[in-house]
Amino acid sequence: MESCIINTPLGYTKITGDSNGICNITVLNSKEEATNIIPQPLQECACQLHDYFQGKRSHFHLKLNPKGTPFQKTVWKALLNIPYGKTISYLELSRQLGDEKAIRAVASANGKNPIWIVIPCHRVIGSDGSLTGYAGGLHRKQWLLEHESPYKQQALF
Repeated sequence: MESCIINTPLGYTKITGDSNGICNITVLNSKEEATNIIPQPLQECACQLHDYFQGKRSHFHLKLNPKGTPFQKTVWKALLNIPYGKTISYLELSRQLGDEKAIRAVASANGKNPIWIVIPCHRVIGSDGSLTGYAGGLHRKQWLLEHESPYKQQALF
């Protein structure tokens, strides 16, 4: 398993994976040194994340290999279907998965998503439109949703 650390607008980010795919992308809450040489299996991921943050990419094309339970993997797969610039509620996601009563389990699996941004758990919000729970911090969730929004805030002055 190889890893690297890249700098993003939301902080230093650790990417872990190998030839079988990306296993983990995590934003770090501590200041780290960016990796000078990115291992070959992680180069495309680092490049695509860079493009995403520059506004040049709205879809990722990466081989993913997240570790989790079968239920978690089902939820994470469903998250991949949420379009760029759109949001859905935890209840809607539960309904899409066939059981609205599983909302807490779906929310828990969403919160354990190991592949930040690429599996877009930040696009899931509360039924009332609120930004609820986000492992990377609500300020990052808000930034990501604003970054993906087709409606950009204009400066008043």
